[in-house]
Amino acid sequence: MSSHFSFAVDRASEPGDAALASPEVNRPRRCRGGIALAALAAALFSVAASAGDEPLRAADGPGPGPIGPGPGCNLIPAKASTGTKVDISQFPPPDSLTDPELAGPVQLLKSGKFDIPIESLTGVDLSSGARGTVTLPLFKGAVNTPSGLRPAWYVILDAGNQAEADRLGVNFSKKLRVANVGDAARPATLRDDGTFLFQSGLVDFSPTRVVVPGPEDRPFPPKQAQPGSVGDANYSPLVSANGIIYDAPIIAAALEDASINFPDGNPNYALVHDQVIAIDPVHRTVTLNLINGFSFGKPVLYISTDSSDPTVSAIEGNTFAPRMHRLEVGIDDIARSAVERIFIAVNGPSEGACANPQRQGIFAALTDGHRPNNTFGGIPTTATDYSPVWDANIYEWTQDAIDKGFRGLQNEEFRILTLARDGYVTGPNGAPFGSAGPVIVCGVAARLN
Repeated sequence: MSSHFSFAVDRASEPGDAALASPEVNRPRRCRGGIALAALAAALFSVAASAGDEPLRAADGPGPGPIGPGPGCNLIPAKASTGTKVDISQFPPPDSLTDPELAGPVQLLKSGKFDIPIESLTGVDLSSGARGTVTLPLFKGAVNTPSGLRPAWYVILDAGNQAEADRLGVNFSKKLRVANVGDAARPATLRDDGTFLFQSGLVDFSPTRVVVPGPEDRPFPPKQAQPGSVGDANYSPLVSANGIIYDAPIIAAALEDASINFPDGNPNYALVHDQVIAIDPVHRTVTLNLINGFSFGKPVLYISTDSSDPTVSAIEGNTFAPRMHRLEVGIDDIARSAVERIFIAVNGPSEGACANPQRQGIFAALTDGHRPNNTFGGIPTTATDYSPVWDANIYEWTQDAIDKGFRGLQNEEFRILTLARDGYVTGPNGAPFGSAGPVIVCGVAARLN
């Protein structure tokens, strides 16, 4: 596919669009760029729309799932019996079924129902009909607005309290502490039915998501980028209620049940998050797209919901949440940190697209349309420093490393840190390696081995 691939989609106006009207969220489609970033981050992510750019249109919504057409876009492990003389039926269950910290697949998001058999992945051939989704409980809370209470549709992926995380079947993150997250979380109270009443914060899902890559030899940063959903100044996926911080992103517009009822799929993306596959307000479930990545050498599946930067949100297909800029970045695992690092290659191997088992990076994603195979720091079961709020460490292979044939897929944090120490990778355009400024909110759903 050419480097002019775009995620752009035309969204037709819906009869119910008037119900979204709000002076805070119903603004022009072009994103605001008034939030200060460091000079490098501003150069990378402050992307204006060019009048002469006419992007191609592609399918709306989440784009491809995590089970792509080749090893560069499909991290599902082979059966454990591959290369042996015996049938898989003679193999014992994976050790991870006994202890999730041991080798083998693990379903981390216990509240979810996956369309692939996570905990038996190493023993089965995956159905050709599987896409890579998870169906989660859908909560209908409420949000205060100047015109009164309106519905607030959300999911919960993480909690900063172990007992509460266990009760909900979500990930526990000790970094989600009230003092650490601070004003980046929006306040809420618990109603009698257990749902949140948010003090404020709305998301507008009506904008058209557009990404126009840069030149063929350097598609990132893109020429044009605007996210498909935008939160107002008060919105945050992080929620503070009863002294606990939750990762509870909004995934549908502030409308009543009938307006967002798409239980069989094909939702109206002017009303729901771009990662929604199907939404059923009657039975209170939502099916979300999964994304492939790595953590400490292990393939993982995760859900991308929000980011603090409009260009990142356009590329990720998630909600631009400017309030997330209030989090401190570049501090990793010190006591006051609420973030964990995610490592994003700019110019990783992209030749051959999904057929290339070394494929990785933003260049690859912008040219073939599949996910970049990002590398996370700690996740539940492999480390205690997990946070669903990821500090984007964007790195670039040096020309010298490329010329010597050293460039390849990186799937482990300390391998990347070592490459940075030894000068094989830097920040973009030769800048110092480290945080680029944006944060991305991603709940990790499963570990694949």
